[in-house]
Amino acid sequence: MIKKGLKVRVLTGKDKKKEGEVIELDRANNRAKVKEINMVKKHVKTTKEKKGGIFPKESFIHISNLKLIDEKALKKKEAKK
Repeated sequence: MIKKGLKVRVLTGKDKKKEGEVIELDRANNRAKVKEINMVKKHVKTTKEKKGGIFPKESFIHISNLKLIDEKALKKKEAKK
């Protein structure tokens, strides 16, 4: 089971074979955000408080495209069996 803070490897897509840490989960849609993976450009409008521009940020990726590689989590999983 993939949880926040665990290390995962991307299996498909433009970031194939890259590894990163899960930073956010969307369980309703079976998606996860992984640090520095699936980067997209977000266009932000200028306001009184913030300067606008184009900023890179992580986007969600489907959990079927991720593989758990965190050793601690794998050992716990095996111990439960």
